[in-house]
Amino acid sequence: MAYVSFGSEFETADFIADLLARGKSLVLPRVERGSRALKLHAVEDPARQLIAGVWGIQQPRPDLCPEVPASQLEFVLVPGVAFTRRCERLGYGGGFYDRFIRDLAQRPALTAAAYGLQVLPDLPMSETDQRVDFVVTEDAEYKSSDQSLS
Repeated sequence: MAYVSFGSEFETADFIADLLARGKSLVLPRVERGSRALKLHAVEDPARQLIAGVWGIQQPRPDLCPEVPASQLEFVLVPGVAFTRRCERLGYGGGFYDRFIRDLAQRPALTAAAYGLQVLPDLPMSETDQRVDFVVTEDAEYKSSDQSLS
C-alpha cells in the first residue's frame, strides 16, 4: 500500500511507477470523510483510475478500483508531517492513518519516507497516535524500538 503524495510530502510517483513496472500489486487509500476511515483499493493504472478526492488528493475511483481488505497488505507506505528517530509520527490531524493502523488485525511493515528535515527530536504524542516501524530519509534509516512490533 502506498499513497499519492501532495503538497510538500515526499514524492511517491516514482515509487508507485516502479511498483507497477515490477508487476507488484498497488493498493491506494480512499478517504471516507463521513466515517473518517480509509478504504483500500487496488489500482493498476493511476492515470486512468484516480480522481481528486478530499483536500484535492488523488485517490482511487471506487467504480474502477476493487476494494481490498487490509489483511492482504504486506507493506504500507505511511504519510506524515513529521517523525522522530523513535518512529513516532505526526499526521495532518484527521486521525485517518492512526485509526487505520490501530485497527489492523495483522500489522504489515509500516514505513514512512520523509525528508531529513521532517525528523525532529520530539513530537507531541497522544495515546491515539500510532508509530511506524521504519522512517527512511535521503540520508538515514530509523527503526522503531517498540518491542510489540513484529
